[in-house]
Amino acid sequence: MNARLKELEEKSISVIREAKARFKNIAMLWSMGKDSTVTLGLARKAFLGEIPFPVIHIDNGIDFPETYELREKVSKDWGFEMVVEKSIVKRDKISGVDCCGANKTDALKKVMDERKIDALIVSIRRDEHGIRAKERYFSPRDKQFNWDYKNQAPEIWDYLSDFPGSDHVRVHPLLHWQEIDVWKYLKAENLPVNPLYFSKNGKRFRSLGCTKCTVAMDSEAKTIDEIIAELEKTTDSERGGRAQDKEKEYVMQQLRALGYM
Repeated sequence: MNARLKELEEKSISVIREAKARFKNIAMLWSMGKDSTVTLGLARKAFLGEIPFPVIHIDNGIDFPETYELREKVSKDWGFEMVVEKSIVKRDKISGVDCCGANKTDALKKVMDERKIDALIVSIRRDEHGIRAKERYFSPRDKQFNWDYKNQAPEIWDYLSDFPGSDHVRVHPLLHWQEIDVWKYLKAENLPVNPLYFSKNGKRFRSLGCTKCTVAMDSEAKTIDEIIAELEKTTDSERGGRAQDKEKEYVMQQLRALGYM
């Protein structure tokens, strides 16, 4: 592993360990995408091969078959507690999509309330989207899951604010990573990868959602090395294949302010 990946890893593991030490009932979201799989691997490494908290998949029932297969295989092989919470499929008034917007947030609220979860590990990166660039490593949410992105507490490394009045705190161990770092780490650590990321018949997925809101892109990249080489040249948006209404800056800001992942 090169020096950059080692530095990224050490900082992320520090965030995960700090979260586990600081909160009583922590959990992690896993979509079976590349970013959350890296976070899952980091958590496993942080705690000597075990993941000592539940891993949650918010499932709308229309993910790709490959996604469900990866969930079952990795959860069985790695032996962590896998929690599947079903979300409904109906038109979301904010984003205009009927699969992955506020509906998933409602399902997340339900499972977190039932389990009294006070901290949730989420695998977002600052370089993914403009609104995500405003996030902190530890980001409080109120009882309605609202995020006050205009009035966030300062966060200086090695010092964390308290979060009075918050319902739970979102923990973001991958904030400082870039897309290409994720792929280099997947290769270095030999982590499982959803096969949908690799080219088949000249198409692959660069960002994964469900079958209704994700579109494949033109690509001949069939290996991680080929994906890395492709990323070194492209100027296209990583989330260009996702439902466009949801990805608009003001829409994503509204969704995240209301608790969207």
